[in-house]
Amino acid sequence: MAILTGRPGPGTSPPPADLSSTGRFGDRVFHGLSTGSGIVVIGLVTAVGAFLLAQALPALVRNDANFLTDRVWQVDGDPLRFGIPDLLWVTVISSLVAMVIALPVAIGVALYLTEYAPPRLARPFAYLVDLLAAVPSIVYGLWGATIIITYVAPVQTFLGSVLGWIPLFSTENAITGTIFLASIVLAVMILPIITAISREVFAQTPLTHKEGALALGATRWEMIRTTVLPFGTPGTISAAMLGLGRALGETIAVSLIMGTTNGAFSWSLFSGGETFASRIANNAQEFDTPTKAGAFIAAGLVLFVLTFVVNAMARVVIERRKAFAE
Repeated sequence: MAILTGRPGPGTSPPPADLSSTGRFGDRVFHGLSTGSGIVVIGLVTAVGAFLLAQALPALVRNDANFLTDRVWQVDGDPLRFGIPDLLWVTVISSLVAMVIALPVAIGVALYLTEYAPPRLARPFAYLVDLLAAVPSIVYGLWGATIIITYVAPVQTFLGSVLGWIPLFSTENAITGTIFLASIVLAVMILPIITAISREVFAQTPLTHKEGALALGATRWEMIRTTVLPFGTPGTISAAMLGLGRALGETIAVSLIMGTTNGAFSWSLFSGGETFASRIANNAQEFDTPTKAGAFIAAGLVLFVLTFVVNAMARVVIERRKAFAE
């Protein structure tokens, strides 16, 4: 009878209401504002990408080097010769190392605040962690270049003596302001972002799941491992990708730590270099011609695409994780 009458049968969920066609004025206004906000955001991202592409094309056309493979950056004369392999390597490796350092610490802090710390201690401690996000980037850069560098140097020496046979830890071209030092500072900068989101996700774990695990005889850690962590995995991935995006685009702190120490290219974490953002910032005063500026805008375009790809991959991983959980 449910099929003949067109009414939903027992246990059948009714179709979602179309807020744009309801008679409530508030629903129509909210639907319009939400839709408009989404369109504005998409339009802004598209406009930024179109602007970068339009400004970079003239320089890319006049580039006598291979933009993706040649490790040269000469934009002062004519013809232009510039490539991005060195910038891409420093940007990616410094951000990934920062993620490797920050992610376990952030998850541990989030679990402590939600599962172990008493409420009177968890709340002020959470505020202190969140305040790290309010510290300006230049302060982190000065802190890393003047204070942390003295403590990182012995660590670099030790790692080089033990793992120096691996190109990633070679000390052959070691300097003071290294990729490794920048990665540590970036890890501290993205720590509050990952911690805050992970903490909120872990706190949303259904209480019945946790109590059920404990009632079955699980220890506190077993309860966390079987209920809290699986439930919060999609949110933690989102937090990690958001932190990675912050690390990829960081400018001032990296510029202060590594400066313009180009030197010979090296795969080692203990060498110097520049990221996309720091290269643009360090040479911003030299944008005297549109074509020369276009070379740096082309580097910015690659960073824009890289960040977009990272976020797209995060969305794919999260959707697959949700499908698996369901």
